Amino acid sequence: MPIIDFPQPRRDRAVIIEAALNGANSKIRNPHIPTAPAEIIADAIACIDAGAAIIHTHNHDARLGGRAGADGYLDSWRDILRQRPGTLWYPTIAVPNGINSGHIHLDHVAALRAEVGMPMASIDPGSTNLAKAGPDGLPSGSSYVNSNDSIREAFLTCAELGVGPSLAIYEPGFLRTVLAWHRAGQLPRGSFVKLYFGGDWGLAASARGMTFGLPPTRLGLLAYLDMLDGTELPWSVSVWGGDLFATPVAQLALELGGHLHVGLEEFYDPERSPTNLELVQQAVGLATAVGRPLADGVQTRALLDLPGDAA
Repeated sequence: MPIIDFPQPRRDRAVIIEAALNGANSKIRNPHIPTAPAEIIADAIACIDAGAAIIHTHNHDARLGGRAGADGYLDSWRDILRQRPGTLWYPTIAVPNGINSGHIHLDHVAALRAEVGMPMASIDPGSTNLAKAGPDGLPSGSSYVNSNDSIREAFLTCAELGVGPSLAIYEPGFLRTVLAWHRAGQLPRGSFVKLYFGGDWGLAASARGMTFGLPPTRLGLLAYLDMLDGTELPWSVSVWGGDLFATPVAQLALELGGHLHVGLEEFYDPERSPTNLELVQQAVGLATAVGRPLADGVQTRALLDLPGDAA
């Protein structure tokens, strides 16, 4: 049996907890998912106060880009930033032509950067199949497509605007693309690698087994860390269509110097409907048990090397 060279524990750095509050989900999936601006405001502030250093939200319609998309976010974020100035946050990608169009739309990001100094942007640097159960019980559904030309445009846009890319890694191929940009010295400043593990229920939560990517196992995480070895890129873990804390990935990530991405955008358990606050509190409790201090906003900016505010 081959010998696995396990990474050394890293408990000497502060841990970034990110809360992804809603995604494209509705209250049918979990009654606590915030959808209206007032709900998003209340949830964001509660999670910030509990220890979340980054907040990620969707607006009411991910198809909206440009001015309309920015306004959809500002309906909640003007108030959040008034109550908690300096909060690190970012929106999702706009998909006016659907998720299989091959294009990453970030035109709403420019407006948000200019008006409220938003420091980050979302980029999904690859393509994959996102399954749900078909009539015969077999995988069906759409392909999520982002072309290499579109990924290039998105990276160049982030560099031009001075925002740090939040890099969603659905599959190992996504990370290969990121690493190619890193080797070329062209990966934008502030890049944050988000390792997305496919839980039993996947993104659609339509049936068990309709999932994607690597499973949330010890060896799955080590495979990604082997790819990242020597890069010093900051990374976090999350489980989509499952419970991160029911897997070995959360504690192992903390032990090895990684960060935690939690929230109702990805969480699913047919037997349990927690709140975003409860998931953040669970992340804080695990970080404390492992012996990792929490990163605040200032420390998170430094850990990610985020560019300064525009507004």
